[in-house]
Amino acid sequence: MNKNDGDIEGSLNHIPYLLSRISAGFPSPADDYIENNLSLSELLIRNHLSTFLMKTSGDSMMDVGINDGDILVVDRSIEPKNRDIVIAIFEGNLTVKRLLFKTNGLVVLKSENTAYQDIKIPESADLEIWGVVTSVIHQFIK
Repeated sequence: MNKNDGDIEGSLNHIPYLLSRISAGFPSPADDYIENNLSLSELLIRNHLSTFLMKTSGDSMMDVGINDGDILVVDRSIEPKNRDIVIAIFEGNLTVKRLLFKTNGLVVLKSENTAYQDIKIPESADLEIWGVVTSVIHQFIK
């Protein structure tokens, strides 16, 4: 960690949280007071010992809101299920994809961008699901 970054965990423990919902459509009157504090750690992390942050590279998952440079919250303790977004190790490479279990037994790592082909995993292939993506952090100002 860069010395100038400070103690990120400590600085994120209690961030003011407005309980009123923010309209993403027609604007609505805002409440002018803070109701509570919100811990990003409590919100985003279920199991601290098995949760990791990973930075994305590329645009193969942009149709589900995962963009180049986003930070993924990945939990290794969650058992992956059909349609989960996962971090997989395939042919020695880490990749983020949607995990699909087909009825015929085929496993597919699905890209969420039509410019990329899905990866059909042969039965003999070595595939490891490293963790399940639980959240994505997308910064507008970097």
